[in-house]
Amino acid sequence: MSRWMAALLALVLVTGGARSVAFAQDAPAHPTLVIGAKAPDFDLPGVDGKRYTLSSFASAKVLVLVFTANHCPTAQAYEARIESLHADYAAKDVQFVLVSPNDPLALRLDEQGYSDLGDSFEDMKVRAADRGWTFPYLYDGDTEQMSSEYGPVATPHVFVFDANRTLRFVGRVDDNENPAKVKTSDARNAIEAILAGRPVPVETTKVFGCSVKWADKRPSVKEGLDAWAREPVSLEQVDEASVRALAKNTGDKLRLVNVWATWCGPCRVEFPDLVAINRIYRARDFEVITLNADAPNRRDAALKFLQAQQASMRNVAFDSEDAYALIEAIDPKWQGGLPHTILVAPGGEVIYRSEGAFNTLRLRKAIVGWLGRYYHSTPGGR
Repeated sequence: MSRWMAALLALVLVTGGARSVAFAQDAPAHPTLVIGAKAPDFDLPGVDGKRYTLSSFASAKVLVLVFTANHCPTAQAYEARIESLHADYAAKDVQFVLVSPNDPLALRLDEQGYSDLGDSFEDMKVRAADRGWTFPYLYDGDTEQMSSEYGPVATPHVFVFDANRTLRFVGRVDDNENPAKVKTSDARNAIEAILAGRPVPVETTKVFGCSVKWADKRPSVKEGLDAWAREPVSLEQVDEASVRALAKNTGDKLRLVNVWATWCGPCRVEFPDLVAINRIYRARDFEVITLNADAPNRRDAALKFLQAQQASMRNVAFDSEDAYALIEAIDPKWQGGLPHTILVAPGGEVIYRSEGAFNTLRLRKAIVGWLGRYYHSTPGGR
């Protein structure tokens, strides 16, 4: 044995084994269930108002559990394919069950830039209704106990069990997020093999997608909020011509313009959602501009409000008391009620308009509808 190897062995023995070696790798905190293992039981609420356990699906010849997430663009890209699998195999006693493993309080705002929804239980109900899902969609975000026992690595992650609830396949749906480029349909192949009584051709694969939001990631959410709170907040004065330019949007970003005033109650109520929307989508081709309609002598009060809201987007204030000039400059279709919100595509087309408080879900759907839901999307959803 060389002197170098002897020294290394001594170091390992003295310090307690491979954990002390620089190139050692820690075991995963939530190891993935192995092939041949029995399905752990669970007791989770579904978006349909029912509770589900493993025995709820006792009659199924094949049980397919898919860990997924509302906010994840990769998971969204696979929703239609999961629906197709369900349609193809429901009559063959194959039961599909979707599970959200994510703690909603561990999901940062800037991780939601490709989604109109977060990962709360209420958001899951919306997603299931939007997609028309007839299979169960279960929520494990409060305790993550079931998810910890199954060990999904990312969303989506597929677990396929036979009639004895023995794990026969764990991994991806298929080999490409883009359905036009799929070469291997791993989950489908596994289901077909189990139904035919054959060995599964490929029992495990790696998965690619969004990381699971375990509760221990909550500090990252706080770090993000603290960083945003330190961003500078300003308020610049603009004239009528500048306001008209805002509405024309000659830039290349989707532009959200919100007209507000300090004396407007609904404006103050909806403003935190406006700040959140800015934080969610600003890393994409998107910008928020607030337009203050207070009288010029109220600018200090307006700035103080913006600072309290941590409104680090671009904030402008109309330099005149002529409210009717403001109306015509920003949106001739506006009748004058505050707040007023328009979502303007490059070139000036208004794709969303709200006189009065905006509906956050509808606004987010309009934003994502233009920006696109996937990493490979181009502006306008093309």
